[in-house]
Amino acid sequence: MAVQMPLGGGMLLHRLVRICTTGQGHQTYRKLRLVKLPKLTRGVRTFSAGPKNGDDKEDKKDNCDPSSLHPGLLPGRRRPLSPLERISRLLPRDALSPEVEQLRQQSQEEPEEDTESGRAETHPGDAPVPKEDVPPAQDDACDPAVETLPGERSLAFGELLVAEYHKKWRVEFRKMFQLQEGVRLQSSWGTIRHDDVAGQPSGRFMRTTHGTPILIRRASLEDYVLYMKRGPAIAYPKDASTMLMMMDVTAGDCVLESGSGSGAMSLLLSRAVGSEGSVLSVEVREDHHGRAARNYERWRASWRLRRGHEWPDNVRFHRADLRSAAPLLAGRGFHSVALDMVNPHLVLPTVIPHLHPGAVCAVYLANVTQVIDLLEGLRCSALPLLCERIIEVPIRDWLVAPALQKDGRFCVRKSPVLDGDQREESEESDEQDREELTAKEHPPFGSIPYIARPHPEQMGHTAFLIKLRKCVQ
Repeated sequence: MAVQMPLGGGMLLHRLVRICTTGQGHQTYRKLRLVKLPKLTRGVRTFSAGPKNGDDKEDKKDNCDPSSLHPGLLPGRRRPLSPLERISRLLPRDALSPEVEQLRQQSQEEPEEDTESGRAETHPGDAPVPKEDVPPAQDDACDPAVETLPGERSLAFGELLVAEYHKKWRVEFRKMFQLQEGVRLQSSWGTIRHDDVAGQPSGRFMRTTHGTPILIRRASLEDYVLYMKRGPAIAYPKDASTMLMMMDVTAGDCVLESGSGSGAMSLLLSRAVGSEGSVLSVEVREDHHGRAARNYERWRASWRLRRGHEWPDNVRFHRADLRSAAPLLAGRGFHSVALDMVNPHLVLPTVIPHLHPGAVCAVYLANVTQVIDLLEGLRCSALPLLCERIIEVPIRDWLVAPALQKDGRFCVRKSPVLDGDQREESEESDEQDREELTAKEHPPFGSIPYIARPHPEQMGHTAFLIKLRKCVQ
């Protein structure tokens, strides 16, 4: 490529651009017409021309009024590329002429700073800044300082957090992650640096590199058991909380759990019995036993950073078969028992002698066939157990939101239909109300109708819960 750029009369003309390549893919670039660049204002170093000679008024206007500058020179906007720059970027590097290659290298080595705006100018050879490297815009600069409540702690590295993106009264994105130094939170709506999250209060909206507001908050125990790493299926919080009510677990109780699984029920029992109680969790599979223990310790480590004190270390995990674990239970009594296993009726003869009279054994079963096998096992074994309840816990989410039109505006409550002069007065008042509603950002209370319907995403069947109570014959 040969480029000649004589400077004369304040105008820069590219007389001829000739591209000579031997590749077949560059045949369309052999002949190009004369390219004349538009005039730019003063301040552009490359491919630009100064103001007209003798035009002091225009020169003064350009120096004083920022709106008279070229759009590419306004603060926060990139200068548009010239035709020569666009063509040169389409070609491979080895096809460029020495003149253009030298010009590109000079532009990269000598960035010029704009003294008026305090930023460096963009040259044709400069590589675009990756969007992920641009720090996200924070809303804290405009908002007043948030008052710190007594006992409140800022987010620290090592804590378990949850990122949520809400759109149209739905949760479009939800992810649990551990806050780590030098790591980014990845999502389809952009990224957030963990370093920017550290030190912020919980429950704050932070913007991604794409400008999307993401809610950052601490993970609750319900969030943790739902999004932690798991091996087998977990006891969902809706079922686990019902089991806790069935067993009437209180602080200081001693509880037996068979089927540690991923550790969800173990964590809920640990919180229920408190530091004065204890939980004995037995698991027959080695991989499930290791997963439950790791999930338990991970939650305790996050809690230590969150609250500043230790989570009660009241769960003991054992890998054993409960049918042959009589020595493990010797000399121990339990206020309640929670069974989450395929064949619970096989371990009841070993467990029930260590259950306090009048206490409850809650069983978690996935299908009704297992329920029938359990009841048949109770009938044949003649154990002192009374089946009080067999229930399923459904949850139905609802969507309740203000009614909106297709253009995004709020709907307006319609007045009842009247006759005669009253109808005309009602129509005039309705038109005034519509104008007021469209003009105001927050309409007055009671002027917006609401829609209420079941949420389109519903949780299906999870398990059957059987409540067995030990009785004295």
